[in-house]
Amino acid sequence: MSTRRILLPGLCFIVMTLAVLQTMVVPIVLTIGTQLGVSTTAAGWVLTANLLAAVIATPVIGRLADLHGKRPVLIGVLTVVLAGSLLAALTHSLLWLIVGRVLQGVSYALFPIALAVLRDEMPPRKLVGSMAVLSGTLGVGGGFGLVLTGLLTANGADYHRVFWLTVAFVLLALAIAWFGVPARPRTSGGTVDWWGAALLAVTLLLLFLALTQGRTWGWGSVATIGCAVVGVFAGAIWWNFEKRTDEPLVAPRMLTHGPLLATNVATLFVGVGMFVNFLACSYFVQTPRAVAGYGFTANVLEASVVYLLPGAAVGVVAAVVSGRLIRSFGPRRVLIAGAVIGLFGFVFVAFAHDHTWQLITAGIVINMFVSLAFAALPNLLMAEVSAADTGVANSVNSIVRTVGTSIASATLSTVLAMFTIDGSSVARESVYTAAFVAGAVACLVVVLAALAIRSTPGARESVRVAESEPTTTSNMPV
Repeated sequence: MSTRRILLPGLCFIVMTLAVLQTMVVPIVLTIGTQLGVSTTAAGWVLTANLLAAVIATPVIGRLADLHGKRPVLIGVLTVVLAGSLLAALTHSLLWLIVGRVLQGVSYALFPIALAVLRDEMPPRKLVGSMAVLSGTLGVGGGFGLVLTGLLTANGADYHRVFWLTVAFVLLALAIAWFGVPARPRTSGGTVDWWGAALLAVTLLLLFLALTQGRTWGWGSVATIGCAVVGVFAGAIWWNFEKRTDEPLVAPRMLTHGPLLATNVATLFVGVGMFVNFLACSYFVQTPRAVAGYGFTANVLEASVVYLLPGAAVGVVAAVVSGRLIRSFGPRRVLIAGAVIGLFGFVFVAFAHDHTWQLITAGIVINMFVSLAFAALPNLLMAEVSAADTGVANSVNSIVRTVGTSIASATLSTVLAMFTIDGSSVARESVYTAAFVAGAVACLVVVLAALAIRSTPGARESVRVAESEPTTTSNMPV
């Protein structure tokens, strides 16, 4: 009983650690490049390598958690992340920093595993609210990660401070996982579909390289187009292979089943909206007004504390109340309401961004959307999959969210660099207006995707039953 009492707060801290790891490096890429004496392009690999590791490792780790137990896999993931954090904090080499960030990338699996733990341990009457609070923490933690970075790197301080803080976070998270997450005997059989995992890894690696490096390589370059084309081809091979496999890593019908597809589409665009808000607001307020005629000439600390912290704080409140809202109105309605709130926030800031209070107000409104959306999505997802598939289903959903954030980051960075004020490297104000409009469009897509979700009784069984029908096709790779 005492373990269950501390389970939710403990898992929330673990998810907060993941969110902090995701966003803390975003504002200091330029600082890392300067302090290590490397180009911005080279320093950008501390982000790219982390995301690549995440999309490749997350589905495999989710499957391992389903097969071998959530607690041991959770502890194993945190141990790897701790090693990566220590390496990043100690090294003065870009190469070893990138290796550390690769090890930190497996942290993306913490969220789906934490959700699976809740599903195993929480009584049904508390499960909806618990998942809502845990999921809302993911969005809130991203904002706090940016704020903490601003506090730690003010006035050009050593970027290593950021990684030492992640070491402290991960150590505490590891202690919580060791003492606060109960052990359960293995209840499901099966194996990991390693061939499917390898094909999926190649697919995601190539597509992600095209997405994240397109600006550096050139969107029309042989490298970018080659990665995209070969990635699509590898994805087609993976899809056909998984359809012929008895125990696929990701059952194809888990991706094409109507409610799951709509939920993943909504997740993709929630990720887009979240990072448009974080990045566009952060870059906008740091723009020197004397040069651009807009912006607030804020430093990293001011951007974090003045402009981002209020939204993150309100996001905490939204995460706490989201469980009650979901129990009262259902996750679908909460997702729709949250997306509508986000739509108004983005439209407002697209047309009103001349004063500090306008950016803060918009940030508060948009963070409410992110918290409510993250709270509703796992409840929609788990209504459609069996308990045995919770880990892998949430892992796929986490990948989709990561792709959404990467699309937002890559696209915004490219557009900011392309459309600049004559004679400077500062982006035009119209670029930010377009970014905020894009955030509004993302919210609109979330509304439409939520409206398309039509769950049917027995859906979770039908998704798996169709996959478990006897097949005469060989299991060997093609």
